[in-house]
Amino acid sequence: MTVDAEVRAYATGPVGSVDRLIALHARAVPDQPAIIDAEARITWADFDARIDRIAASLQRDGVCPRGCIAIAALSRIDYVAVFIATIRIGAAVAPLAPSSTPDQLAAMIVDSGASHLFVDASVGAALVPALASPGPRVIGFDAGAPGTPIDDWLASLGAKPTPVAVDPAAPFNIIYSSGTTGTPKGIVQSFAMRWPHNHLTDPPGHGRDAVMLLSTPLYSNTTLVALFPTLAGGGTVVLMPKFDARGFLELSAAHRVTHAMLVPVQYRRLLAVPDFDAFDLTAYRMKFATSAPFAA
Repeated sequence: MTVDAEVRAYATGPVGSVDRLIALHARAVPDQPAIIDAEARITWADFDARIDRIAASLQRDGVCPRGCIAIAALSRIDYVAVFIATIRIGAAVAPLAPSSTPDQLAAMIVDSGASHLFVDASVGAALVPALASPGPRVIGFDAGAPGTPIDDWLASLGAKPTPVAVDPAAPFNIIYSSGTTGTPKGIVQSFAMRWPHNHLTDPPGHGRDAVMLLSTPLYSNTTLVALFPTLAGGGTVVLMPKFDARGFLELSAAHRVTHAMLVPVQYRRLLAVPDFDAFDLTAYRMKFATSAPFAA
């Protein structure tokens, strides 16, 4: 059976996990870019290998199926790698909004039961003093972030996790509400709930020639329902740490972006850029609007 046949068989089979599809794409197109962020890009082969190292490190630290880790950071390659590594070992991810107050974040971390917290410099310095004691192990994504630097924490090159069977009923992620009407509430979504999102590869066209530009944060369901089909289909994901209208147009033209998921206010800001017509957006095939009504 060819790798592509394996991809089709797995994607159309019983409830599985997107991390298995990522491993197959790493075999099929090892040198194709999987993710591009503001600082770097990573190929499918290197992305899958980094996922394995993170997954092996989590298992070494005692994270088991149905365990949980939390992430409070801006979008970056390692954010996605940690997310996928966690589900690779059957545990759940609690992606948290960096814009929440330190006390709110600390309460969400306690509520989720997260054993590990991955942070960047944008949020970590204010958050860590608010954590309960004893609290989660803190891993830093970048220079200036508190905790153990991720590259110091990682298992050795070539490390692989012990395989874990997918439990459809197990928690995949915990998405927290905004807390506008009270304490943020954790919404648990299972592997079975998330799996159908990986089937959204056609007709939207999330195949290996797709380039998805994500400018909404990775703690949002809006972003995740665009991220997972792109990874499942073997396309390329371009991450923006924060939305900027001109920057979005520049990235769209530079990377020949084919897909984007935006909220209406972002479209309005794009159209308000004075030289909007100067950007080559002809590669676009699908532009999604979500979260609020958007009149044509």
